[in-house]
Amino acid sequence: MDDVTNPLLDPSPLPYDLPLFALIRHDHYAEALEVTMAAQRAAVEAIASDPDDPTFANTMLPLERSGLALDGVLAVFENASSADTDVEIEAIDARFAPQLAAHRDAIRLDQRLFARVQSLFERLDELGLAPDERYLVERAHHDAVLAGAALDEGSRARLGELNQRLSVLTTAFQQHLLADTNDLALHLTDAESIAGLDEGSASAAREAASSRGLDGWLLTLVLPTGQPALATLAEPATRDALLAASRARGRRGGEHDTRSTLLEIVALRAERAALLGVESHAAAVTAGQTAGSPEAVAALLGELSGPAMRNVEREREQLTARAASLGAREVAASDWAFLAGRVAAEHDALALAEVRQYLEFDRVLVDGVFHAANLLYGLGFEARPDLIGYHPDTLVYEVFEHDGAPVGLYLLDAYTRDSKRGGAWMSSLVEQSDLTGRLPVVVNNLNIPKPAPGEPTLLTFDEAGTLFHEFGHALHGLLARVRFPSQAGTRVFRDFVELPSQVNELWLLRPEVMASFAVHHETGERMPQHLQDRLRATAGIESGFSTAEYLAAAALDQAWHRMPAGATPDLSDLDAVDAFERTALTAIGLAHPLVPPRYGSTYFAHVFAGGYDAGYYSYIWSEVPGADIMAWFEANGGATRANGDRFRQEILGPGGSRDPRESIRALLGREVSIEPLLARRGLG
Repeated sequence: MDDVTNPLLDPSPLPYDLPLFALIRHDHYAEALEVTMAAQRAAVEAIASDPDDPTFANTMLPLERSGLALDGVLAVFENASSADTDVEIEAIDARFAPQLAAHRDAIRLDQRLFARVQSLFERLDELGLAPDERYLVERAHHDAVLAGAALDEGSRARLGELNQRLSVLTTAFQQHLLADTNDLALHLTDAESIAGLDEGSASAAREAASSRGLDGWLLTLVLPTGQPALATLAEPATRDALLAASRARGRRGGEHDTRSTLLEIVALRAERAALLGVESHAAAVTAGQTAGSPEAVAALLGELSGPAMRNVEREREQLTARAASLGAREVAASDWAFLAGRVAAEHDALALAEVRQYLEFDRVLVDGVFHAANLLYGLGFEARPDLIGYHPDTLVYEVFEHDGAPVGLYLLDAYTRDSKRGGAWMSSLVEQSDLTGRLPVVVNNLNIPKPAPGEPTLLTFDEAGTLFHEFGHALHGLLARVRFPSQAGTRVFRDFVELPSQVNELWLLRPEVMASFAVHHETGERMPQHLQDRLRATAGIESGFSTAEYLAAAALDQAWHRMPAGATPDLSDLDAVDAFERTALTAIGLAHPLVPPRYGSTYFAHVFAGGYDAGYYSYIWSEVPGADIMAWFEANGGATRANGDRFRQEILGPGGSRDPRESIRALLGREVSIEPLLARRGLG
């Protein structure tokens, strides 16, 4: 290296330890990963070889500290590989993925370290630990056993091989998917082909084409099957082409085909589960979650699938009638969103294009999302243009308590680009813990099409909902206050982590919030009351289509990961992927030609690259208590500080320092009811 310092290894001089993004070069990542892995290995060796009997102070505390530097480097690097990647970053990712897997296994499978944790676990009742300390030991022991620490030497060695290979494959899946998603963006040059797009969407499409040196318009693809433009494109052929492009990702053959990758992932995960002595990967994953078992997940999905499909049939009849009245063709899958919009406009006087004029991005963020956080938690937000994010589009805000006490930093990266993976997510660059004395720095990433310079960013209603949703995750990261780094922020059960984000969606349509941000971007007039009323009426009950497409994706995830070792499809039979999907969806009653899964297997990044493997069910699972808590808010007066403080104390504040089921019971004062979810989704 040609300089003395590495900004990833030296303490940051910026507020809240915000990384010095402007100084980070690609070669800094490799050096920092190597240095911090070595440092953690040395720290763990000191713990494992300690001749003194294990105590919480000489085992758990240094173990918590051992990976802090590596976690900090990974937070910055993983953000770059997800939000602003390039060929060099992808190469570093591919190089270090197996090394990091081996590094983690060397720690988790160290028999000396496991013996110390085992000793503490067996003596829990004698140690007089505080509740968060006891929970830390319990989870460390559970995670070690689930990682294979209790296996014999030969099985541990094979497990390490599997983990390294899986790290390579999941990295490859994400990289191939990003490349194919970019390749399949729909390029249009005929103005008639984009008829129906509102001015903002057309501007974003022109800008996307221009950024690639193309004439006309480019419809880039978002991660789910259903593309936003399908709701407004008037030309059926364009809708067909757009949906076909979306569904073709990863299954066209060639270098970016993901089918062989996902088949090998499934087979290796099944083999790993067998090594651990459980019947399937899904059984291993759910054992450490609130669900507890794949059977419990199957029961919930099965309970919801029948009512959802009955609603789908009722909606299909409405769309068929609407298509006939328009003299249109027989309804196809690509027509669903377009016709549904026409039915909604006819029956509810709700025009999506009209609504969008009242959803200007800055107003939704500042006067909507931030305003709701102020009403509930007393939080204040100050723009910090002096602090540099990792991309020019990144906004930075400092967050304060009502009395001016610092909370942390919030970064928002809203716009789509070729270097960013699809979807929307939250991540932490710096995590809070009393052990480190640090306050949090969290990031929200969205994929909103960027309009031409000087034109406003107008959100669809779904995009506004996504912003509120992801900010719920950000609040969890910002407001959790824990002692130990491994319990910080969103480090909670996968099927609990979505609860705060789903609850935060509630505030999008609350009158005390909507009145603040729903303003016409040109005239400054408030959104008419009839539009607000219709939005609440239509959003209060989810459609059969949206429920069924989600359930279909969750069912696919479970089907892939409930297979035992030896029962997975032939890795060389790429056609087996389509056949497996049909069989799995038919088995649960969710196969419908007009309702494709929200994610097809070949572009299901959540489960083959994103850490939601055998866990995509968690959205609907956590929506059960989420809907119940939403009803609790409504019954107690909505967005009040009293309600917000209670929610903060019991749900957000504990982070991962206690069992989330305990947190939910503490808030509601009872066990969860499924009835609010059934009512919310119109499945009662």
